[in-house]
Amino acid sequence: MTVIIDYGMGNLFSVENALKTLGGDIKVSGKPEDIRAADRIILPGVGAFPDGMKNLKNLGLVEILREEVLEKRKPFLGICLGMQLLASEGEEHEPTKGLGFIEGRVRRFQTDEKKFRIPHIGWNDVLAGKDSILFKDLENPVFYFVHSYHFVPEDKDNIAATCDYGEIFAAAVRKENIFGVQFHPEKSQKSGLKLLENFLNYKNHA
Repeated sequence: MTVIIDYGMGNLFSVENALKTLGGDIKVSGKPEDIRAADRIILPGVGAFPDGMKNLKNLGLVEILREEVLEKRKPFLGICLGMQLLASEGEEHEPTKGLGFIEGRVRRFQTDEKKFRIPHIGWNDVLAGKDSILFKDLENPVFYFVHSYHFVPEDKDNIAATCDYGEIFAAAVRKENIFGVQFHPEKSQKSGLKLLENFLNYKNHA
């Protein structure tokens, strides 16, 4: 079973619908017992970094995620804000500690805003790294983005894919069983569905 975590940060049901078209056993829940029963976990999200962390803490989910993802090593996918929350810290509105599953910071785009409007909204090419599990069988993929901030990992080896929007930024990250994508696969048509399928098919052999 794949659990999509409901923590009050939007777009849950579009992710659920996309996954159900792939035939997955999907449940939307913020209950600790459902997360513990899950085989894999998805953390989507739209909104501000501090709000996301506040909601996870208020629901008592931070420690549960540590247990299930870091200790039990369940496959985990963060989408958009869900990817950003993997970081050590975010600087949106105010410095806020993240989950810290992948070391790094979330910062605002540093681009010429006369040429590149912020937020970055729309379709953009994504360049995947070699042997990237999420991007298997995806050639020259294009995905849909909506964001003003992006994740800068400390270890560049954690960058699974990049995108160029006035500056090159991490479009996807990975550390062992932990994956994150800045774009919205559930809004990215065939490429997005293939990426989600690749995640559902991923088996953690560690």
